[in-house]
Amino acid sequence: MNLMNKISNFAIKHPKSFMAGVVSLVTLTIALVALPSVSQKASEYLNTIHIDTDPENMLSKDEPVRVFHNDMKKEFGLYDMVVVGVINDTHPQGVFNVETLGHVFELTQFIEQIQWEEGGQQKGVIGVDVIAPSTVDNIEQGGLGTVRFEWLMEQAPQTEEEALAIANKAKRIPFLQDTLISTDHKALAIYVPISSKDVSYEVAQKIQEKIDSIKKEETYHITGLPIAQDQFGVEMFKQMAVSAPLAMALIFLLMWFFFRSVGLIIAPMIVAMVSVIFTMGALVISGNTIHIMSSMIPIFIMPIAVLDAVHILSDFFDRYPRHKDCHLTIQEVMADLHSPMLFTSLTTAAGFFSLAFTPIPPVQVFGVFIGIGVLLAWFLTVTLVPAYIVLLPKKSLENFGKQHCEVETTQGQEQVASAHLIDRLLSKLGNVSYQRAKLIVVLTIALVGVAYMGIQKIQINDNPVNWFEPSHPIRVADKALNEKFAGTYMAYLTLVPQEAMQYKFKQDAFDQLNEQVKADMLAYLTDKHWLNESIDLAQLKTIRDYVFIQQDAQDDDVLWEAWDQAGMLVDAKMQEAQIFKRPDVLAFIEKLQAHLQTTGIVGKSNALPDVVKTVHRELFLGKDEAFRVPDSSSAVAQTLITYQGGHRPQDLWHFVTPSYDKSNIWIQLNSGDNKDMQALVASIDEFMQNNDAPIALRHQWFGLTYINVIWQQKMVAGMLESFGGSFIIVLLMMIFLFRSVWWGILSMIPLTVSIAFIYGIIGFIGKDYDMPVAVLSSLSLGLAVDYAIHFLARSRQIRKQHKSWKAALEEIYEEPARAILRNVIVIGIGFTPLLMAPLIPYQTVGVFISAILLLAGGASLIILPAVITAAKNILFKNSEQQGA
Repeated sequence: MNLMNKISNFAIKHPKSFMAGVVSLVTLTIALVALPSVSQKASEYLNTIHIDTDPENMLSKDEPVRVFHNDMKKEFGLYDMVVVGVINDTHPQGVFNVETLGHVFELTQFIEQIQWEEGGQQKGVIGVDVIAPSTVDNIEQGGLGTVRFEWLMEQAPQTEEEALAIANKAKRIPFLQDTLISTDHKALAIYVPISSKDVSYEVAQKIQEKIDSIKKEETYHITGLPIAQDQFGVEMFKQMAVSAPLAMALIFLLMWFFFRSVGLIIAPMIVAMVSVIFTMGALVISGNTIHIMSSMIPIFIMPIAVLDAVHILSDFFDRYPRHKDCHLTIQEVMADLHSPMLFTSLTTAAGFFSLAFTPIPPVQVFGVFIGIGVLLAWFLTVTLVPAYIVLLPKKSLENFGKQHCEVETTQGQEQVASAHLIDRLLSKLGNVSYQRAKLIVVLTIALVGVAYMGIQKIQINDNPVNWFEPSHPIRVADKALNEKFAGTYMAYLTLVPQEAMQYKFKQDAFDQLNEQVKADMLAYLTDKHWLNESIDLAQLKTIRDYVFIQQDAQDDDVLWEAWDQAGMLVDAKMQEAQIFKRPDVLAFIEKLQAHLQTTGIVGKSNALPDVVKTVHRELFLGKDEAFRVPDSSSAVAQTLITYQGGHRPQDLWHFVTPSYDKSNIWIQLNSGDNKDMQALVASIDEFMQNNDAPIALRHQWFGLTYINVIWQQKMVAGMLESFGGSFIIVLLMMIFLFRSVWWGILSMIPLTVSIAFIYGIIGFIGKDYDMPVAVLSSLSLGLAVDYAIHFLARSRQIRKQHKSWKAALEEIYEEPARAILRNVIVIGIGFTPLLMAPLIPYQTVGVFISAILLLAGGASLIILPAVITAAKNILFKNSEQQGA
């Protein structure tokens, strides 16, 4: 530990040089971060600030579920969507009136044109896939065996009758009912596919500007997971710029209340600011993105950075009147505190560094850089704070310190009263902890038991929309639209054969063909080693391509016809692979869709059978009894060919692949809560297990709603493993620090009680175990142990100077306990401004940082001395006098 003292003494002896070095470090960090944004040349060598609020990036790029999600989006031509809802509760016809539909038509035309070029790529809205009344087909019969496709709303209606007719047409099309229009006709939705999630905020802003320019009586809402995630990214910077400084301002005022020296209390503020600037600067310079997690780094580092500095100021405040010498006083303070401050910082850093072993990349970055920030804050605390203090003019410390406050007259009555109140409170706490030690131990055990009951009630859940307050426009829109429609949260379920289809061409398969064509086919298959062997669909397509090439090369009509026959033979084989044209397979999907509706989670599902049944009905003069899947694969094929004659043939490939070997069910949920998605997954797993499909099918999920479930599951599991590992590491560190297993275990009591109590409360009040709550366990680990280390380290030092634990306890509840209590008050109350934040994760962090500090401080000042008293003969061996 002499090395630690040497570091502090060096800063004390060379304060100006050290302060200049700190200023240079901060200046360099700011320059390296700022230069790339103002200099094109600098941006070639340095990393620029990159913001990423996409929860999908909680998973690594090669995570199987993420790879599958992106592959399926491409295969089925799907895009992330922003949902624009229009509600008219005042007009008798709801939204289906001339004025409202005119506005919707105008808005849709505007939305289709929202595109721009960036970095050589086209960004914005995918206009061809916008779903709105004017961009979808009305499907109706055009006579027996024919279907007519017309735009549902080719132009804005001119009469109220025309407007109402649009609603009546739309409600006959399953895909549109409760997706595009609400059952009560009071609302309609525009689904806006976007090129990528990171443009959702900009697209939404342009849409909102257009909406604001329309004189209207209807109300408009914009929502969807992409816009919620992107909006959070915009607002989190406003949050960092407002709430964090407010928290620091309150901490500053609280420290001034205790120490009454503005010059002195600037020191911990500088430590916090420098720690945050350097840590965030290092994050950017190293090329890491500012993610949802890393955006909270400043809020986590600030209390940790201030904690040890408050201990120093408190001890300096109490001791300075005895020496009246800055150098002597600060050296004495640092000599007593260097050991506990080092270990508190190491344990806190260990807690955060352990997050590097979680399977969530942004959490890994979060943990590593907070760990770096904690160690930097420790270094600055043991160097910058002493250096700063010795630079203060002696005149500025006149009438400074605890002894002065006790004799101060009317000018400082408020501070005198507060000082006396703290002393009286601590004196009573000391007496109670000693005299009621066994009762306190029993009550603590009971409290942990009750907390355990609460922990059993915790439910793991998150929803990016719920990151905003209920009054936020995104939350308001989410509630309004999910009440009117089947749901704005999308999940997708793919169905594929469990085993790849296999095909075989035998020697006699081509006997009916022209001899020359037969010979060519047999030679080709033999050369490929595919004759009489099992081949898959991809190989079958290769054979079909070969036949096409040969056919196109023929000038002779006879040979052309012969190759055409060969093509039909291969086509017949390929028809076997088109399992999603089979009526029995489509009937199974219908059964699955019916089950989805019974879950109470799904508002609606759209799938291939809906397309087939709708077209089949119109082929038979629109008769309701014809709204069914036809009885043969060829009849199914006819409905699908007919559908492709409409204005939006590409919509078919949202539900099935062109080879008809893979199908997709589009599911709408009116809740984005992970717990609902998990319940749906479990329900479908059970259905698939209990219901045999005509052909063995494998099901797999994708979509943003499902992705959120997966990353949170990984986060929770990773956090639990990380916390368990960190707990053991910190325990071993405590055993090493105190050279005692018993004292090591004792130091973990405040942490255990704090964690149990906090998570017990979370369970009892029904607060979801979400992202910020999961991360708080790491913060609890560092902060709860912090107070225990200071209390136990000083207790062991002071006990050596007294004959009994009771006598030592009286001194412990003076200077050391005052430092802890001041710290609890300053930091615990200091972060309450976060409760006024507009973002729920920041409110959660604010509540629980305060709760952790108050609980950890209380446990250290009440429970620890009680446990020591109850077990003093074990902890102090035989040196304790009986009854003392």
